[in-house]
Amino acid sequence: MKITKVLGLSFLLFAFIGTSFPEAVHAKDAAAVLDVFGHEVQAGARYLIVAPSTDNTTTLAVTATGKIICNSDVILSTLNESLPITFSPAIKSNDGVIREGSYLNVNFDAPSCRMGGVTTMWMIESEGLIVTTGGVDRLNRFKITKYEGDNSFYQLSFCPMSEPFCECSCVPVGVNSDEHLAPNVGPLLVMFEPDAY
Repeated sequence: MKITKVLGLSFLLFAFIGTSFPEAVHAKDAAAVLDVFGHEVQAGARYLIVAPSTDNTTTLAVTATGKIICNSDVILSTLNESLPITFSPAIKSNDGVIREGSYLNVNFDAPSCRMGGVTTMWMIESEGLIVTTGGVDRLNRFKITKYEGDNSFYQLSFCPMSEPFCECSCVPVGVNSDEHLAPNVGPLLVMFEPDAY
């Protein structure tokens, strides 16, 4: 009987604290990732991932190596060859906003692949260690964080999971000598532009 009273009082005390001091129960959301116009990046919306060229004379964008996006490599190319992507939280969320530091799945927006049952989700190919399509949920997580050197840019990182209960360190995604996106080749500074189509 005493245990029931103690548990009941503990529950009431926690409920009182939770309603009187909500900041004690709910952590503050991380900052929203912003597009080039200063708007919050939305889950499921179409964006172009853009980056300055190394000499800052042109804008480059992420695309695929072939016209058939399914099972393609992900590369950096000219803006007119860009392909739209979508972000989705790797952990279910009702927020609808992509937040800095949260785990994400990244997909090319390609209906033909979805109809064929092939995924356009980004993943790291194990043999060549480059970003390619064909990934599956939960195993191919990425993260967007502010770039420390320039707050107008973001950095994309790959966050592998080697086992169901193991979270490995995230590694920055950059561009290798063949213009392929790849982990551990230095960070690629990116911005997100809403797709106009």
